Amino acid sequence: MKYLLSLASILFTVSSFAQKPKTVSLSNDRIQLVWESTANGWRLQKVAAQKGKQWQALAKPSGENTLLYAAEKPSDKPETTFKTITGQEFPGKEYHYQTAQWAETTSPVALNTAGQTIHFFPKEAKQASKNSLTFRQETDAATVSTEWSIDPKFPQDVVVKQTLTAKKGGYFSLASPTLADIPEQNLTWATVPGYFQGNKLQPNFVLAYAYGHGIPTLPVLYRERCASTLSPMISTKNGLTLSVIPEPGLARDPWANDKITQLDWNIGLSHMNRKAQLSPTLYFPVLGEPKSALKSGETVSYTFRYSLTDGDWFKALNHTVYDIYQFKESLALRQSKQSLTDRIQKMHHYLTDPKTSLWNVEEFEGKKIGAQSYLGGVVGSNKDAMKNSDYGAMWMLATATGDPLLTNNVLPYAENFKLVQQETADNFFKGAVEGQYYLAKSKKFVEEWGAVVEPIALTYYTMLDIGNMLLFKPDDQELKDRLRFGAERLLTWQKPDGSWAVAYDKQTEKEIFKDIQDVRPTFYGLIVANRILKDPKYLAAARKGADWLIKNAVETGSFLGVCGDARYAPDFATGQSAQAFLDLYDLTRDERYKQAAITCAKIYTTSIYTHPIASRKPKTVNGTPREDWEINQSGLSFEHGGIFGSAGRHGPIQLASHAGMFIRMYGLTKEPIFADMARAGTIGRDAFVDPKTSVASYYWQAMNRGAGPYPHHAWWQVGWLTDYLLAEAELRSNGKVTFPRGFVTPKVGPHQTYGFAAGTVNGEKTKLLIDENRVKIDNPSVDYILAQSEKQNKTFVILLNNSAQPSDFQITVSDKPASRKQLPPFGLEVLTLENK
Repeated sequence: MKYLLSLASILFTVSSFAQKPKTVSLSNDRIQLVWESTANGWRLQKVAAQKGKQWQALAKPSGENTLLYAAEKPSDKPETTFKTITGQEFPGKEYHYQTAQWAETTSPVALNTAGQTIHFFPKEAKQASKNSLTFRQETDAATVSTEWSIDPKFPQDVVVKQTLTAKKGGYFSLASPTLADIPEQNLTWATVPGYFQGNKLQPNFVLAYAYGHGIPTLPVLYRERCASTLSPMISTKNGLTLSVIPEPGLARDPWANDKITQLDWNIGLSHMNRKAQLSPTLYFPVLGEPKSALKSGETVSYTFRYSLTDGDWFKALNHTVYDIYQFKESLALRQSKQSLTDRIQKMHHYLTDPKTSLWNVEEFEGKKIGAQSYLGGVVGSNKDAMKNSDYGAMWMLATATGDPLLTNNVLPYAENFKLVQQETADNFFKGAVEGQYYLAKSKKFVEEWGAVVEPIALTYYTMLDIGNMLLFKPDDQELKDRLRFGAERLLTWQKPDGSWAVAYDKQTEKEIFKDIQDVRPTFYGLIVANRILKDPKYLAAARKGADWLIKNAVETGSFLGVCGDARYAPDFATGQSAQAFLDLYDLTRDERYKQAAITCAKIYTTSIYTHPIASRKPKTVNGTPREDWEINQSGLSFEHGGIFGSAGRHGPIQLASHAGMFIRMYGLTKEPIFADMARAGTIGRDAFVDPKTSVASYYWQAMNRGAGPYPHHAWWQVGWLTDYLLAEAELRSNGKVTFPRGFVTPKVGPHQTYGFAAGTVNGEKTKLLIDENRVKIDNPSVDYILAQSEKQNKTFVILLNNSAQPSDFQITVSDKPASRKQLPPFGLEVLTLENK
């Protein structure tokens, strides 16, 4: 009996020893990852990061792996339709620009339903060293090996390399292992930059997927073509942010060698794993794409990293942008071949030539009205659409140059265009505009995409345009009356909660687009009314609108765009909201508006490409040799991103209206990313500038084809380049060079008007001056601004080195002998010239 008890005791001890869980781990003083051996394989037991002096753990560690397999190439045709919250099938037949993209992005692969799913916890583990280990798993379809190691340079990062060896032919895709499943109640923010951001799940798929109004509840795969920064990330209530970051070079290069490769799809990015658990996930190759097709015995591998940041999503974004994707080094490559100053001067000539600028003067309602031809898509157009863009830039350039070709031949007819564009009859639309565009053949004003009237269009084309004109013509009573018409209409249309409708049907006067909210800076029109007309009720209403926008857009990450042809996909209006809040802060000194401006600007950094890493790799563009950095997308902004924005097909744009605002934001926050993004989008972009006109192309894919069908864009370019240069001058001079800012421009972003009032240079009152014959500089990296003293006895030359390197240059002033100078990187110097 004793023998039997003793044997049982021994067997129990051996059994207990055998069942004792074994662990492997990766750890340092910043992060801890611990796996345990279970009956199902190796599972993550702990995922934690050091925050302050305490360890913070993610609530539900996992370690589950996912392999996708399909014997045949998955279909690219959608199998599911989706409806808006009001019950209509999306996007609607009239939005043909979006129909094809919506179909593409709701295919089985994009919705992450294609193929066979093989989930597993790896069976084999080998700890190579304290900071590296390898897992291995055999499945019926393939062998998967995964190597994990802590990055010695960035100790919050774990670098992972997965290798798949096919056991049979077919299509394969690996998903990055699930580090942790983030419970919804632990979530504070989630984003796939360029596609969406938000703090809560959105049950309506259209709102989440098409507009980014909340987090999609489906584990969709996003393409890199509109992912501004390649890093899905989730922030949690305990102050950690979990990111997954593909190794540079894994995503597609949009112009790999000698032709556009924008549409190639190498990686899938998601905020969820295949089981729809919140967990940043990378997929490679994308199932059905060329690299996913393997024969038996063939292998494919890829490398990525997890980052556990002890901070919010913005801190994590900075890590990806600077540490992994080398944004600072990309900026350092940028050198201009034509100065920004020279571009403005050359566009002045382009804009005063009716042939190059496609300027038209037509008769309408007894007035001669002037505008430029618009050859893009407008409903009802027979190649006869006309449009004006940046009224502030028009009046600024005319005032600063004193050119009669502008003051006599452009401004009067542009003003008449504005006057007849506004509805003045005493009806539901009094004060609003009849349409952005004038159709010369049918003699009527129309909107871009249907018979609609939008409150934001009233803000843009009544309040901003007329407001900017009134800055230069403060005693014009007719313009003041027209401004008041618009302000009163905005008050009438404002809802009790402070918001506005997206649009009204022009025939029925009923609100339409009830499936989306007007999360745009419509309230800005009332800021204009308050500044010009001095009526406090307008400021009160502006604040009410701003307060609503903070709650419904800034705090939730939900924004809307202003392009009707894109069904209002989120766009540059988000950046404009940042400046709108900043201007409201200047009026009220209410800290809430400053914080809202900063938050908006931070969110807008996810509308700027930060990949691929720029290099000197030789490329060819339409027969012209280029280096990669000249055409690289890194630093450029979207028109609109997301799953059906223009950036998907055409790439980003050259119209960096946000550049000046970002410089102002850098001055406010000292966050380097604002200044670096402003400069990266502005300098060294000559490959996109038409050498004949100095007008940049709009879309990236057009390269240097100039204005194309959008000649009015030259005014916006004059406007935003001036805003950028003057913002830089104020920043670099520590406020010793400053000019009053007017109102933002309609539609394309936050750049503002100058030249309507005296500025200050080194304590002296000055007016802005543009005179291309006064100063010559032989280094295109050096820009200059001219300002004339109030007494007209001095001219100030504000020199700006727009390069990350020191710049030597020769400056010639009028007929005086040339002198040599040097400016440090992004330096400034003010020269004082005595006028004769």
